[in-house]
Amino acid sequence: MELLQLHYFIAVARLEHMTEAARSLHVTQSSLSKTIQRLEDDLGVPLFDRTGRKLRLNEFGTRFLRRAERALFELEQGKLELSDLSSPDHGTLELGVTSASLLPVILRKFRNKRPNIHFHVQMLSTQEMVTLLERGEVDFCLSSPPIDKDDIGCQVVYIDPILVAVPKEHRLANRTSVSLAELKDEWFVGVKVGFGTRDLMDAVCRSVGITPNYVYEGDEPARLIYLVEAGIGIAFIPSTARNYRVDIKYLEIETHEVVREIALLWHKSRYISRVAQEFREVVLEYFEEISKQTI
Repeated sequence: MELLQLHYFIAVARLEHMTEAARSLHVTQSSLSKTIQRLEDDLGVPLFDRTGRKLRLNEFGTRFLRRAERALFELEQGKLELSDLSSPDHGTLELGVTSASLLPVILRKFRNKRPNIHFHVQMLSTQEMVTLLERGEVDFCLSSPPIDKDDIGCQVVYIDPILVAVPKEHRLANRTSVSLAELKDEWFVGVKVGFGTRDLMDAVCRSVGITPNYVYEGDEPARLIYLVEAGIGIAFIPSTARNYRVDIKYLEIETHEVVREIALLWHKSRYISRVAQEFREVVLEYFEEISKQTI
């Protein structure tokens, strides 16, 4: 059994499509098919059920996938550890976020400490974040909501109130607070289902018998305040995502203490480099600072 066979098998197993897997691996489909066939011959069992061009992991494949992912995960952690020991002042920090509003300040603070470290940041839905964490493909994630899983470490770093953002010409713009019931006929702009703030506010609204009417749903939370300013709709915005350069009003929500929890997440078995540990310290220091400012 070869490592290449395991890499190829995992790619096919995750996509369950030979052509797409070959494209992602930058190999020919015939080469990939032959490699998978050799692996099945070595193991003595088929790993996929095949119907025409369609593939589906069978029970053998499902069980073997868990082992293969674990084996390659441990090898990757070994590479990270050796790289950290040999070049502690260089490397790449792999990060995931469900909202990027706080990230520029945090990254600037960290870059001032470690200017030679590169970043790779991905904007993710909650489920996408869980997938990358479980695969050990990211160092840390900043997520709302927190994630409760056995293999994922989770530390809540900030409690962030949710506000209602309205255009300055809106009928509620002269108010400082509003009840959810007053918003039942409003048009909303928001992120798609699967993002923490959207899922949280949909649940809160359902609890009081309201279904927000979304006229825009996207995957870039930072864009929402500009859509509000343009009068497209109103939005639920976390207090830390406020942009005071945009001419809109932010209202507190009456009767409901609506907050999101921001959490720092990591895979418990992933090797945490010294650089990653320093990044964690910067994150904790930053949220401690803004917590003091709101007291």
